[in-house]
Amino acid sequence: GPIDKKIGWIMDFGDVKKVCDPIINQLDHIVLNDVPGLENPTSENLAAWIWEKVYPKLPQLKKIIVSETCSTGCIYKGD
Repeated sequence: GPIDKKIGWIMDFGDVKKVCDPIINQLDHIVLNDVPGLENPTSENLAAWIWEKVYPKLPQLKKIIVSETCSTGCIYKGD
């Protein structure tokens, strides 16, 4: 998104953390297949699942990037 000229950044990282931390905690150190909606946890499905959770709370979101390795992964930009 565009940089806010008053504050000098796009949005406060604390606001991003409030939205993302519960999602990260839901995925951290668990079997992704056990998460409702991630029964087939491909990178593409994971990115879309994260988008569905984050976008309603951060509508300025442009994309979700999921990296499997240094050279593989996917970019999801919504429907």
